[in-house]
Amino acid sequence: MNTVEGSVEARVSHEVDRWLAWLPRWRPGTHRARVRLCQRCFGSPILAAAGLEVDVPHPVQHAFSMRMKGIIDLAVDDYTARNLPMLHREIRLAEERKARRPYRAGEGLDPEFLGLELDPEPVPDQPFLFTLTGLEADAAAEAAEPAPRPFTMDEKEALREEVRLADDFAKQLGRRICSELTHHRERIAVAVAEFVEPQIEDLLADLDRELDSPGWLG
Repeated sequence: MNTVEGSVEARVSHEVDRWLAWLPRWRPGTHRARVRLCQRCFGSPILAAAGLEVDVPHPVQHAFSMRMKGIIDLAVDDYTARNLPMLHREIRLAEERKARRPYRAGEGLDPEFLGLELDPEPVPDQPFLFTLTGLEADAAAEAAEPAPRPFTMDEKEALREEVRLADDFAKQLGRRICSELTHHRERIAVAVAEFVEPQIEDLLADLDRELDSPGWLG
């Protein structure tokens, strides 16, 4: 267990370092805010452990949570490959099918942008000529393959058990990451105060000036 904990500790520290290196490059978006909540970030215990759950712009939160998710994904993939043969086979086949698609809009993105909506929010009465999500769906439909052989009842039960084991492993690792992140809260808070809060204050100041402008009502 000490070897595993040391590995998790090193990975968390490394990914926090990479997020801190990215943070000075972050700039507030000027596009219209989204109305849908990000399921990855909303109520995230990882963000809470890092001290990023409130008063931090979502892009900053998302960049952090996706780096921590990368740690979990890699560890779960390794655990699955070593211990869960049925689940590993199904994941491998799914990845092979995905790789054969001619177009994948979210492929090759940096961790800071993974999992974000690919297209802007739709505007009433202003339809898009096309969307990246739609193009990806069309490509997936064109590359559709015959359905695989259905599982037997025993195979379904065995696969459910392997999925449960993988999920338990991911939850255990997530708790370990949360514990490690408490040791990084101070330097995370310092970086947010230095690179994020001044930009938010500038945006609020600009908004105040616009609202106070004599020509605003016109």
